[in-house]
Amino acid sequence: MIGRLRGVVAEVGEEEALIDVGGVGYVVRCGSRTLSRLPAVGDETVLQVESQWGEQTGMTLYGFLVREERRAFVLLRTIQGVGPKAALSVLDVLPPAELAGAVARDDKASVARAQGVGPKLAQRIVTELKDKPITDGPVAAFHGQISPSQPHKISAAGEAVAALMGLGIAEPAARRVIEQAALRLGEAAEPQALIKAGLQEFGR
Repeated sequence: MIGRLRGVVAEVGEEEALIDVGGVGYVVRCGSRTLSRLPAVGDETVLQVESQWGEQTGMTLYGFLVREERRAFVLLRTIQGVGPKAALSVLDVLPPAELAGAVARDDKASVARAQGVGPKLAQRIVTELKDKPITDGPVAAFHGQISPSQPHKISAAGEAVAALMGLGIAEPAARRVIEQAALRLGEAAEPQALIKAGLQEFGR
């Protein structure tokens, strides 16, 4: 079983990346958040890998930039009705720390933002992930202290993604261009600046 890959990014597609390890190319399926944060083609990367076997598909590799994402993916896959694609979609909208916070607040609406996850499945995810180690202790403990009555502040990037989605742009694509814009403009960028940069990216 493959647990980690260190190699050169050979190709990046919409749902997968090709990692060249010593002349052997490994096809690794990744979420859009991970794909958008991979180094440029030709540069080296390290991916945490979850290997899964299917009778019809054979061996499939799922890649993550950090161990916590891989752990969260494995936990999500233990829930009935959550396939690999849905698990990746959840992690696209909620990185592990944010997922832990949503679970602690019983915030199924945030989980339901993931593509392919309806309200019933979101409720099941929130319920079954209670008391599960989604993140390392201190982070999980911090989110567990958040009161359900406290408002969840939406980041500038989150507002920008929501605005692009309102224009009919699919969430994975919207997140990809906004994250790229945030890297260029910096963490202090206002939503309007991110939206403008994201739209310019689509116009290229």
